[in-house]
This record gives sequence, C-alpha cells and structure tokens, in this order.
Amino acid sequence: MSNKRLRIAYVKSVIGYSQRQKGTIRALGLHHLGDVVEQDDTPPIRGMLDKISHLVEVEEVGKDEAA
Repeated sequence: MSNKRLRIAYVKSVIGYSQRQKGTIRALGLHHLGDVVEQDDTPPIRGMLDKISHLVEVEEVGKDEAA
C-alpha cells in the first residue's frame, strides 16, 4: 500500500470550463476556490488530476506529514 498522499489545492475557477471538468473538481472533494484536500496517491486520482491540472496545484506529502 502506498504511503504517499497528495495535497490538492483548488486555485482557478471552473467558470467557462466543461461540465466534465466541474464534475472532476467535485469528485475530488473541492467545492470553493482555495479549498485544500488530501487524497491517496492512486492511479485514478492521478488521472483525474491530469485532466484538471490547469485548475489545481498538487503537492506530494508523506502519511506522517499528512496528520
């Protein structure tokens, strides 16, 4: 099991972007600009981040750092 986590910050509005990208932002648990969430570093999450990389900032953190 991976001990890496990703800290994801929502930094750019989805206004003017497709409904699919808006849904991806919501699926990651982001609701308002400036929100920050932590997710496990898994291939599905990485794929989601690839699709919306222009809207978020991603930082890798270890599990011990995440707490």
